[in-house]
Amino acid sequence: MKKGSDTLGYMAGTLTTLSFVPQVVQTFQTGKTGDLSFGMYLMITTGVALWFCYGCQKKDKPIILFNGVTFVLALSVLFMITKNLLSL
Repeated sequence: MKKGSDTLGYMAGTLTTLSFVPQVVQTFQTGKTGDLSFGMYLMITTGVALWFCYGCQKKDKPIILFNGVTFVLALSVLFMITKNLLSL
């Protein structure tokens, strides 16, 4: 049963993590974050950090892997939003 659920976890993690890539690329290419919500990115970054910790406690590789990667992606956008807010 574990192998099948890991496969499902890897598929779900791949899709949800890749969904952040276009926003990260666009944000770094344009430097524009005015239309992005600081609150939303703060919550999603915190949420995926907590999911990463949960995955570590459970020793669940898909949760650890994809939430770790998503955390870095979301944190990079949050950094850009914060940088732009502070420069106003």
